[in-house]
Amino acid sequence: MLSQAAWQVVLLTGIASLILGILVLIWPGATLVAVGVLFGLYLLVSGVFQLVSAFGTHKKTSLRVLAFLSGGLSILLGLLCFRGPMQSILLLALWIGIGWLIRGVTQTMAAVSDKGMPARGWHIFLGIVTFIAGIVLIDSPFESVAVLTLVGGWWLIVVGIVEIITSFRIKGRAKDIPQTV
Repeated sequence: MLSQAAWQVVLLTGIASLILGILVLIWPGATLVAVGVLFGLYLLVSGVFQLVSAFGTHKKTSLRVLAFLSGGLSILLGLLCFRGPMQSILLLALWIGIGWLIRGVTQTMAAVSDKGMPARGWHIFLGIVTFIAGIVLIDSPFESVAVLTLVGGWWLIVVGIVEIITSFRIKGRAKDIPQTV
């Protein structure tokens, strides 16, 4: 049953990525401002939850300290986002760059190690390009603000298309899995 539903989740994710990519390319300036504000709000809210988690759970002391430090840092970064658009854009560029770097490595390694992965070649390609894009964003976040918007918009479109293609491949393979009750 899970394999039958998995393709639908991947398809919806692909469609959402495609639509978001198109919106980013249509309204790049408004997108950066809106994303900067949302990013700051996200950091504040997640920081508060991490602080509550640090004091309200029965974790080991070391995990409580990490949750406290992570929460405090998240709140600090969230507040920095509201100082001005350049601070939030810098933090956002670094955050996305690090995320793309990690995702690129993970996706490439997963595709290289799994010879049966649907659309394996596309995933390897996507992983390598994501890794390179992450390095570019980390290396020059201010110089790449305009490029970040364009690359992000186009990247969301590419990811959306790859996920849509992957969803149909998953759907095709899911038909071959025997149903068990």
